[in-house]
Amino acid sequence: MSKIVVGLSGGVDSSVAAATLHHQGHDVIGLTLWLMKGKGQCCSEGMVDAAQLCEELGVPHHIVDSRETFQSNIVDYLVAGYEAGITPLPCSQCNRSVKFGPMLHYALTELGADAIATGHYARVQFNPDTQRHELLRAIDRNKDQSYFLYDLTQEMLASLHFPLGEQTKAETRRLASELGLHTATKPESQDLCLVEQHGSMGSFLDKYLAPKPGDIVDTQGRVLGRHTGIHHYTIGQRKGLGVAAAHPLYVVALDVGRNQVIVGDRASVNYPDCTAHRVNWVSTVTPLEPLRATVQIRYRSAAVAATIWPLAEAASTSSAGARVKVVFDEPQFGVTPGQAAVWYDGDRVLGGGIIEPLPVQHRLAAALAQTSQAES
Repeated sequence: MSKIVVGLSGGVDSSVAAATLHHQGHDVIGLTLWLMKGKGQCCSEGMVDAAQLCEELGVPHHIVDSRETFQSNIVDYLVAGYEAGITPLPCSQCNRSVKFGPMLHYALTELGADAIATGHYARVQFNPDTQRHELLRAIDRNKDQSYFLYDLTQEMLASLHFPLGEQTKAETRRLASELGLHTATKPESQDLCLVEQHGSMGSFLDKYLAPKPGDIVDTQGRVLGRHTGIHHYTIGQRKGLGVAAAHPLYVVALDVGRNQVIVGDRASVNYPDCTAHRVNWVSTVTPLEPLRATVQIRYRSAAVAATIWPLAEAASTSSAGARVKVVFDEPQFGVTPGQAAVWYDGDRVLGGGIIEPLPVQHRLAAALAQTSQAES
């Protein structure tokens, strides 16, 4: 059997992942990353629960101080993104740069392990025809987390186990109870760790970004109201605008230069395409020709049909600078810069990248075109 380091958050999913591998006869070592500075309730409670689980299983438990890595790769990344008028997706960045990469390095070099495992809902398989490790959706589509894992490398996937990928969340809860784990009834995390610690993303950002009042305008430039900072808004947002109108208004664009939040009707937030950078082709090599796929542009959205067009920079080997253009079969609502676009072939994750921002004038032109099309 293998020596496997299991990432433990202190929740039921990672607990069952560790217990499952332990009962299969593997030499399990628990590892918890200390991520947040200050008195983060999420981290402190998680470390206590993880330590208790390892005591229940009779396995070692290590805590690795990753606070500086988390600060530079996630906190600073989020703040800079929101300040620039985009809505960053921290989870995929965190998985590659803070969790899986450093955890794998520590497991192999410091603990002499053969592999690592987590409680994520996803699957990995090796394709002998392509000689590549492939990332797949979990059996439980309601819990599938492959969207957040598209940026993992072949090296990571080769040494990675997802023990929960073939079961449902209900089965995980049942196993936790049957195994007598103290986390069996622990409530599930409902939001980002930073949001859970600070109450809301706005409250978190307000710690780092000073209020900067400006105008809320429509797509014609007419002033409709005021805002306290563009970092409180995201593309497609409807609630909390504080603007009275005869019909619902949505955020169409964020003009950082003019410090304006631009709003319009729902049709104006539909986009026929987008570009993505920092592309990672995870389950396949970088294609030279356009390919058909289904694309997910946010975690809870359905995957929709699209064509992926590799751009000139992507013709070489996969790199952080690779780019693609995603052309949707039907215009999509709220395509948000900073979020991930992840493309699939059935359950197989082909790749993904970060949606690029459009210049404000291009966004406005696209918004007006979509509104005109909707009215005709």
